[in-house]
Order: sequence, then C-alpha cells, then structure tokens
Amino acid sequence: MYKSQKNKNNNWKLEIGNWKFQQKGAILIMTMTFTVVFLIIAGGLIALINQQQRLNRIRKAKAQALHLAEAGVNYYRWHLAHDPDDYTDGTATTCNEETNPCIHDYLQGDTMGQFSLTITPPSTGSTVVTIKSTGWVNDFEDYKRRVVAKYGLPSWARYAVVANADMRFGEGTIVHGPLHSNGGVRFDGIAYNEITSAQESYNDPDHSGGNEFGVHTHVDPTDPLPPTTVPARLDVFAGGRSFPTPSIDFNAITVDLAMLEDAADDDGLHIKKSNQEGWHIILSPNGTLDYRKVDSFEYCGSTPTGGDLDYQGNWTTDEPFPNNGIIFVSDHVWIDGSIDGHRLTIVAAEDPLASGDADIWINTNLTYTNYNGTDAIGLIAQNDINIGLYSEDILRIDGALIAQNGRVGRYHYSSSCDPIYYDRDTITVFGAIATNQRYGFKWVYGDGTKASGYTTRNLDFDGNLTYAPPPLFPSTDTYDFISWEEVLINETY
Repeated sequence: MYKSQKNKNNNWKLEIGNWKFQQKGAILIMTMTFTVVFLIIAGGLIALINQQQRLNRIRKAKAQALHLAEAGVNYYRWHLAHDPDDYTDGTATTCNEETNPCIHDYLQGDTMGQFSLTITPPSTGSTVVTIKSTGWVNDFEDYKRRVVAKYGLPSWARYAVVANADMRFGEGTIVHGPLHSNGGVRFDGIAYNEITSAQESYNDPDHSGGNEFGVHTHVDPTDPLPPTTVPARLDVFAGGRSFPTPSIDFNAITVDLAMLEDAADDDGLHIKKSNQEGWHIILSPNGTLDYRKVDSFEYCGSTPTGGDLDYQGNWTTDEPFPNNGIIFVSDHVWIDGSIDGHRLTIVAAEDPLASGDADIWINTNLTYTNYNGTDAIGLIAQNDINIGLYSEDILRIDGALIAQNGRVGRYHYSSSCDPIYYDRDTITVFGAIATNQRYGFKWVYGDGTKASGYTTRNLDFDGNLTYAPPPLFPSTDTYDFISWEEVLINETY
C-alpha cells in the first residue's frame, strides 16, 4: 500500500508498504486464469480430435460396409455358378432380409462384419436374378450399405445369328445384332454389330486358294490372306469383327427338348404324331390356335416345296394357348399367324429326340402385335426350319429360330419349279437365328448372280429375347452381369 507523511523538516515522503506481497497475488491469479483457459482449449481440442477420429472410424466402417455388401453379391454370383436354380442359399425358402435373412460372417482374421442377402428369382418370362446385399461392420452396425446387382442367363437368342458351320452372308444381307459361327464367316453384306468366329483362319468352301481370316469379306477390295494384318473394313463390318473366340455347344439343346416335352405334358399342349405328313398350326392374336393334319404337299423333283398342302380331317379350332406357353409337336410343323401379348415356344421333335428329323415350315407371315418384349415366339426344330417355295414375296418372321441338327433357310428352287415363286423379294427375321448347318435364303451361281430365293435379307436382332426369351427357351449356364447400383436402406429398387 502507499502511505505519505511529513518529516521533521516538514517535507513529505512516500512509503511503499506490502507491495511485494500484493505482486505475488496478482501473478497467481493470472496463472490460474491462463491455466483455466488452456484447459478449456485443450479439452476442446481433445474432444475435436476424438470426434474426428470417430468420424474417420465411421467413414472407414462405411467404406468397409460397402465392400462387405459387394462381397455378398460376389458370393451369390459364385453360388449361382455352381447351382443356377438355387435362390434360397441352400435354405428352405428364398433369401429375404425381412422373412428369411441369409446372413454370412465375413472373416478377416476375426469376424470383421456380416452381409445379409435378399435374392429375387427371375420373373415369368425372364432369366434375370436380382441380388440385394446389405453389409455392415460389427463395431458400427448402424452404418450399413446396400448394393443391388442383376445377373441374367443369356438365352440362345443372344445373337442375331449363331451357327455351327462355315457361313456365307452374301450381298444384300443386312444384320443388326451380334453374329457368331463356330466355323468361318464370309460376310459380303453390312453388319452393324460385331461378327465373331471360333476359327482363326479356314479354307472357305466357296472357292479355292489359301486359308482366309476366320471372318473376312470379298467386297471390293477383297481381304488379304493371313498372316497379313486384318483391315478394319468399316464399310462391311460397321460393328467390328473378332476371331478366334470360344465356340458354342449345339449338342446342349437335346437335353432341353426332353424338358420341353415334359413341360408340354404337364401344363402345355402336346400334339402327338399325325401318322401323315405333320400338322399345320395357325396362331391368332386372341390367344387361340387352329391346327389340322397335313396329308400331303408338293415336291419339285426330289426337293420338297412345303406348299400346296392337302389336309385330312377337320380343323381343331379355338384351342387356347397353353398356360405355360409350350406347344410340343411330335411331327413336322407348318406355322403362321400372329400373337398379341403372348409368349409361346413351339417345338417340332420326333422320337428319338437326339436323332429325330422333324422340320418346321414357314410360308406366310408369323408376326407380333407388340415389339416391346411383351410378345415372344420361339421355334425349335430337330432338323430344318424351311422357307417354302410358295412363300410370300415380302415375308416377315418374328421370333427366335433354332435348327438343332439342320439349317435355317430355303432350298434352291429353279424357275422350272415355278416361274414366279422361285424368285422372291425381301425376307425379314426379327429375333434370332441358331442354325447347326449352313444357313441361307438366297442362292447364287458361280459368277455371283442370283439363282433363286430372296434378294434382300434383313436379320434384325430382338434384344428383348436375350434375358426374356420365349418360355423355357434354351439358355446358357453362365450368368452375365447386367447392372450394379448402391441404394439407400429404405430406397426401392
């Protein structure tokens, strides 16, 4: 404290009392203040660091949860590869997160987390399986991620044309859709999708000379011979070409014929052997069909024309399309007509199924009403699918065609068979063609001029049939990836 007083000379003087002690008290207060402030700041920083660490752990857990969800999809894809028809994960009922959760631990040393599966089997008329997988880390079960992936078994209708022989597609052929042959391919038309062959090179049977590329063209300028670099030729192969590629097993269809016959007996329509030439079937958009025995048909020399039909007995009329869409005919078949909102598979197959020679004949239009995937027709013949002599000048065939042991095509009819019908204008196949032997709707002479058949051949691919084929239409046994997306936990998909 400060104090003043007079001395004996009456002069004032200033004295300082307890200053030292008061200075020590102020320093203590200041130290305590700074300490409190420091502790508050340090506590905030520690809390912030802890929160940031937790957020980092959560972010890591979320990333891991997504990986776990993907692991679930990959697991079930593996499962389907070994058991394509199991949608229950080996349990009694289909996997569903709500009613039958198929939960698996994900092990990485100790159990790291889990994934839960919901498997949606293919709907009627489809081969697409939907896999929903939800993953989470055990320490952060509230932070889940969900993935939905779709896989489908591609049918034999995945190509505009698939063949088991050396093929020639001449000028006037226009192809929209992929084309493959186990043999070589000479292509002189225009292809707007990729053409593939299982052959690296082959001896083209249409002419002499050295081996040619597995896929080649004679459109001017003719492709060079191997081992020359393959030219692009986008004027012909607008969608590209690739060779060699894996071959396709046509023998696998025999098993499907037996399955289709059983399905026709169970809930389809099985038309037995006629003991005549076969059966003529006419499809109607109202969901019914008429059919009648074919007693005889015309030949041109030794070549069947498939026309000028004589019948035995009355028509069976207004027969409803079968519930499962399978019509199995144990004989030759003539088919035409139209459908509207229906899906049918029509089979011509005689016993024994592995070596019978039943044919299918088409002379007039076979068409859809709807071209959005609603309508579908599958035609499966043990032997040939024939376009007859008396076919329409502008002929349209909607559907997927399989000639198991024979070919899809038209015989060579000379002008002596008929001066008008031997020469036709345009044929359009909207769907797919699978032919064991060499296909063809047009015949040419050695110099390349037309001899008979259709001048223009439009082969239009129906992509709807790849994963939504006609009923029980043959498919491969390997699932293709279709789509993948992450969805929110409560989001519909």
